[in-house]
Amino acid sequence: MTINQLSEQLLLQVKMQEPTAKSIALLEALPPASLQAALDKDTRKKAFWINIYNAFFQILRSERQVGKPAIYRQKLVNIAGQAFSLDDIEHGILRRNRIKWALGYLPNPFAPALLKKLAVSEVDWRIHFSLNCGAKSCPPIAFYSPEKLERQLDMATRSFLESETEVFPGKKEVHVTRLFQWFLGDFGGRGGIRRILKEKGNLDTAGMKLVFKKYDWEEELNNFNRGDTS
Repeated sequence: MTINQLSEQLLLQVKMQEPTAKSIALLEALPPASLQAALDKDTRKKAFWINIYNAFFQILRSERQVGKPAIYRQKLVNIAGQAFSLDDIEHGILRRNRIKWALGYLPNPFAPALLKKLAVSEVDWRIHFSLNCGAKSCPPIAFYSPEKLERQLDMATRSFLESETEVFPGKKEVHVTRLFQWFLGDFGGRGGIRRILKEKGNLDTAGMKLVFKKYDWEEELNNFNRGDTS
């Protein structure tokens, strides 16, 4: 079983509410060097760490009753003998060591050497439509594999934009997910948002005002995608 398949297995066990202890133990026992060796391409890195993030958020919240903000900050995820926080995974590895609250415009000059080694080579803004932090406004959880990653991330993006975007022609406004505002730099600024809406949502927003919707933080766990995730 590859390291990516192990991450999918763990996430499936979470979905099916099956015991996860054996899979977690296998992840902890991985040789430290295996993370860099097995996750040698961005497709493998993204698929693995998205699955790990989504699986462990559910485990930490549902099984271990870890609250916020500790669930993001504490290093409670053990992979290959190394302790990671969910913030390490999201903002360190998947966002290539961006400062969490800087809208995606500032790198973290104090990023640990390990996160620098494991980070993706290029930030993929679509990851924001794949990570689930247990809130009602979060994208649903899907399963990601390196071989199908491009199609899977595109599907997740289109589906989320379709469900979260509202157009009001009379007011010349388009209401979009607050994720666009929080990670503005990742998306290429407001111009980038408009390009994304046009390319992925088939929506021309020229002459329309972008309005960022309120984020619904009401807890909604086990929100798995019911559609095709293959």
